[in-house]
Amino acid sequence: MDGDTPIEAVPTREGYDRWADIYDAEDNALIALEEPRVVELLGGVANLDIADLGAGTGRHAVRLAAAGARVTAVEFSEGMIEKARAKPGADRIDFIQHDLAKPLPLTDQSFDRVLSCLVLEHITNLDLFFSECRRICRPSGFILLSAMHPAMLLRGISARFTDSVTGREVRPKSHSHQISDYLAAALRAGLHLDHISEHAVDEAQAACSPRAAKYLGWPMLLMMRFQP
Repeated sequence: MDGDTPIEAVPTREGYDRWADIYDAEDNALIALEEPRVVELLGGVANLDIADLGAGTGRHAVRLAAAGARVTAVEFSEGMIEKARAKPGADRIDFIQHDLAKPLPLTDQSFDRVLSCLVLEHITNLDLFFSECRRICRPSGFILLSAMHPAMLLRGISARFTDSVTGREVRPKSHSHQISDYLAAALRAGLHLDHISEHAVDEAQAACSPRAAKYLGWPMLLMMRFQP
């Protein structure tokens, strides 16, 4: 917990519905650390079919659609989808409101890339999630996942925001999964790991972000890429 701010723990959907209005405007050190890694590890996307699972406000989906990808954005928060739909270029994206805790309403082997960013800590059933990622990914494609590093959760840090009305820190429900939990679930789903990396805030980012400076040198981001 940061400081003495009272914490309000809420269900994941409710938390992100309430977070949606300020999500894109926040000083979010984790997103700043993550976005360039996603760009690098995803590579070129023109003419590819991409599923963005847990698409949020469309921060990745809009960019990918503008780069020529055919994007299906899956998100269960109505508030987040409303923000995504309002962005320029969102009309090129196929939005589906759906809970990732349930089987995906998507066809087998229909995507060249399956992307899911900063969602894993909110997933209870990792086996179902990883098996669904494998099911919808084409044999020639890959699955790219980003997650808040489990080291952060060990420090008591999880996805959170400050409610502008109440001033309280709001935390959507999260789970303290470890790296081994992710890898074991992926292996059980029949996936093959071809990239894993851990990333920390450096001096340059800390200088630009007061929020990031608090975690200087501490593992904050986990990136994983799998092949079916």
